[in-house]
Amino acid sequence: MTTTTVGAVRVAVHAPDPISLAGVTSGLRGRPELNLAADDDAEVTVVVADTLDDTARGLLRRTSRTGRARTVLVVSDIKEAQLLDAVEAGVVAILWRREAGADALSRAVLAAARGSADLPPDLLGRLLKQVGRLQRGVLHAQGFTSAGLAERELEVLGLVAEGMDTAEIAAKLSYSERTVKNVLHGLMSRMHLRNRAHAVAYAIREGYI
Repeated sequence: MTTTTVGAVRVAVHAPDPISLAGVTSGLRGRPELNLAADDDAEVTVVVADTLDDTARGLLRRTSRTGRARTVLVVSDIKEAQLLDAVEAGVVAILWRREAGADALSRAVLAAARGSADLPPDLLGRLLKQVGRLQRGVLHAQGFTSAGLAERELEVLGLVAEGMDTAEIAAKLSYSERTVKNVLHGLMSRMHLRNRAHAVAYAIREGYI
C-alpha cells in the first residue's frame, strides 16, 4: 500500500521492462518527499531507457505535450546529437542508469520539480558543444561569426589593425571606399565605439582579431 504524503512531489515512472520499473518505483516508494502518481496527476515523470530510441523519444514527446510534468531521463547511453532532442522534449535532468541509485534519483526528481536542470558534467559539456555548433551554423548562414560580428566587419577591422587606411582596405578587399566607411560606421554605432582605434582595441580585447 502506498502512503500519500501531503505536499510531496507527485512522480510517475515509465520503464522499458517490468524489472526496471519495479526497481525504480521501489527506490522512490517510501520517500516522504515523493508520492508515486499516475501520469495525469504527476508533477515529474521519470523515463527509463537504454538509449534514446524511437520508443523513448515518442514517450518524451507525449509527456512534453501534456505541458504539466517535467521529465527526468534515466538512460544507459545517449548520443551527442540526441541531447537537444531530449531537452526540447522537456527533459530537465538526465541520469546515467549506472549512477541512478535511489538517493541520486530522488534528488533529480526534487530538482526537476523545482525547475532546476541537472545534467552529468560530461553530458553538460557535450550539450554546450552541440548548442555552440548550432549557433555557429545559424550565425554563419546569416553572415555572422560567433562573436556577433559579420565576416566583412572582421576583415575590415583586421586591416584597420594593420594600419591600413580606407583606400587601402577598399583595394585589398575589392570594396568601394564608401562600403568600407559604411562597414566601420555600422560596427562602431552598434558596439558604441568612438573611433577606429577604439574599435580595434575592443576587437583585440574581446579576442575577435
